Amino acid sequence: MNASNLLVELFVEELPPKALQKLGDAFAGVLFEQLKAQGLLASSESRLTAYASPRRLAAHMTEVLPQAEDKAVSQKLMPVAVALDADGKPTPALLKKLAALGADASAVDSLQRQGEGKAETLFFASTAKGVSLADGVQKALDEALTKLPIPKVMRYQLQDGWTSVNFVRPAHGLVVMHGTQVLISVKTLGLTAGSATHGHRFEAKVNPVVIRNADSYAEQLREEGAVIASFTERRAEIVRQLQAAAERVGGGVRPIEDAALLDEVTALVERPNVLVCEFEKEFLNVPQECLILTMKANQKYFPLLDTQGKLTHQFLIVSNITPQDASAVIEGNERVVRPRLADAKFFFDQDRKKTLASRVEGLGKVVYHNKLGTQGERVERVRAIAKAIAQQMGDAQLVQQADQAAMLAKTDLVTDMVGEFPELQGTMGRYYALNDGLDVAVADAIEDHYKPRFAGDDLPRGNAGVVVALADKLETLVGMFGIGNLPTGDRDPFALRRHALGVIRMLVEKDLPLDLQTLLVSAVPAFGDKITDATVQLVEFFYDRLSVNLREQGFSAQEVEAVLALRPQRLADVQKRLEAVRAFAALPEAQALAAANKRVGNILKKAETEVQPQVNEALLAEQAEKDLFAALQSVAPKAQQQFEAGDYTASLQTLAALRAPVDAFFEHVMVNAEDAALKANRLGLLAALHVAMNRVADLAKLAV
Repeated sequence: MNASNLLVELFVEELPPKALQKLGDAFAGVLFEQLKAQGLLASSESRLTAYASPRRLAAHMTEVLPQAEDKAVSQKLMPVAVALDADGKPTPALLKKLAALGADASAVDSLQRQGEGKAETLFFASTAKGVSLADGVQKALDEALTKLPIPKVMRYQLQDGWTSVNFVRPAHGLVVMHGTQVLISVKTLGLTAGSATHGHRFEAKVNPVVIRNADSYAEQLREEGAVIASFTERRAEIVRQLQAAAERVGGGVRPIEDAALLDEVTALVERPNVLVCEFEKEFLNVPQECLILTMKANQKYFPLLDTQGKLTHQFLIVSNITPQDASAVIEGNERVVRPRLADAKFFFDQDRKKTLASRVEGLGKVVYHNKLGTQGERVERVRAIAKAIAQQMGDAQLVQQADQAAMLAKTDLVTDMVGEFPELQGTMGRYYALNDGLDVAVADAIEDHYKPRFAGDDLPRGNAGVVVALADKLETLVGMFGIGNLPTGDRDPFALRRHALGVIRMLVEKDLPLDLQTLLVSAVPAFGDKITDATVQLVEFFYDRLSVNLREQGFSAQEVEAVLALRPQRLADVQKRLEAVRAFAALPEAQALAAANKRVGNILKKAETEVQPQVNEALLAEQAEKDLFAALQSVAPKAQQQFEAGDYTASLQTLAALRAPVDAFFEHVMVNAEDAALKANRLGLLAALHVAMNRVADLAKLAV
């Protein structure tokens, strides 16, 4: 059978732009996989090309068979004991089963047997005819539409006036072509497959565009329909035009980089045409974040930045039409954006008439959580936590700066600008703080206390920002855990995992001299009787997040478990401990010492009472235990000194010298001696060894 290429296109009304790429990939992907599962692809070399534009979802597949190959099928019937009587004749049950399969008693002799004894079973061998392409496409299309990740389903009536169907948008055309052949039997959403589609609403050269064959689809749409069907190609064309337009403007300007905006605009146009527009320079007195946000969010424009990253008065639009004279399009967009920018200027001017300090009282009217009170109450808790952290970290100036920043950090929530653009919280707080004449460190802290907002985000700039950011995140974590609002496997509405990772990043990357347990405990009193102390749970939550994060960085589960088993309080030390463990694990003595450490731990766990790491030298009887004690006396102080100096790698490598005396001890010494004093002394020796070996990490976790 000759394989040809296959085209499937569903022509619809304008699809939701933010979902277009996902819809296109899902539509094409399910079609391809379904045809593959039905044996309709000629080889493993068959290739899929997905197309998605505002008004179409399509897929092009190479080397598709007109019919799948026949397959040999072996069907299980029943046990031989049920199928045949004592004389070996077919029972009525067997004959009935064969009849259902289109066979009769003549097929009994050809039935296959498998198994032995009572488990022996009859099987019916037959040949299943391969599915036709039309049937295969129908099944694949039905499946593809069922599995589409539709954000919101529409229900609409077909032209017959009676039938209703559900889909993301009303569908108006279906193209299914195998080479040059139209598979007219394929139907969906009240449509019958044909070869005609439609191009650009205004600029198509012909309407409809009649597809000649499956391979001419993209070219015909481009040439006759004025449509770039491929999402990827259209996106690349927009990027190219944006760069070219920026170069025409000159001065080293560049369009703002925003992948989400680029994807959304790609989903809004069929044939992009980038044009340069501008607005009055007076608007540049407004913080550029406000102007950029309104242009991106409301108008889908690309602001132009200069070489310093500052906003210019020019911006780029991506038009869906290409008129000979684009002046009307340019003027129209300039006219539309002007009121938006004027609104931003108005909000900015109005907000500056009141100081941030005067807005603190207003936070008492904003509900934060029904169990945790208002934003005003929350601010007081953050202030208390920030003071406690600042006192642990630094001088009186830091305490004052952190307190002031914490008090004002949420006040921009009740400004007009943030009311209109919630994304600007923190950013506007900084601008208004500087306008009020506040210290730059305080202003920076107001903006930075939300950081890091996401993975890879910058950390706060100064110490005051770090303190308030820690306080803000700890207030959320301690409060939510305290009222039982814990994240589940698939839900984390208060972003507690992100907050925990933010705290971890600040403690580690800023190398802060703060203990995790102390931080959490110091945050609890700020809540009074509103919460139950959940510090124990929260500590485990932190180490769990840290464990995941470290494994993502490339450390093995064994290495991470060995270090975190000791629950190190200074998280800034964890990385150094991990590197030390990795270096130790590479030593030839490592495995033997890890195994011995595990053995020691198990022995001490089984002891009837808690064993103290104390040794009476006079009670050392065997030479092996004397040698181990002497080695400990020599090695342990040096390892301890290196540990206290923060040289964890050297500390563990020093301990490697204990391998020989440890091995000799376990070979020649009976720990559980009949003499109680002797036994207790040997346990004390092992306890001293255990303490010396497990300062950096729990080495037993490295035992294979």
